[in-house]
Amino acid sequence: MNISRLINFICIVVGGAVAFYAQAQQEQNTYILMGGIVLLVFGIYRTSRNIPSKFDKEEASFIKTEREDEV
Repeated sequence: MNISRLINFICIVVGGAVAFYAQAQQEQNTYILMGGIVLLVFGIYRTSRNIPSKFDKEEASFIKTEREDEV
């Protein structure tokens, strides 16, 4: 597991834990809840940024077959 994936995982887990902790209290601290949600979303965004699009493969294969037809 490389360091970037580890950072993403830590952000997701810590952000979720902080959000649950802030939500569980009798008097909710809005700023702690917002910080936990921001950290959670930041980790999810960084993780999803590295997932390739399924449409990239289809376009690449289409371009490849089109060039083969021209030759």
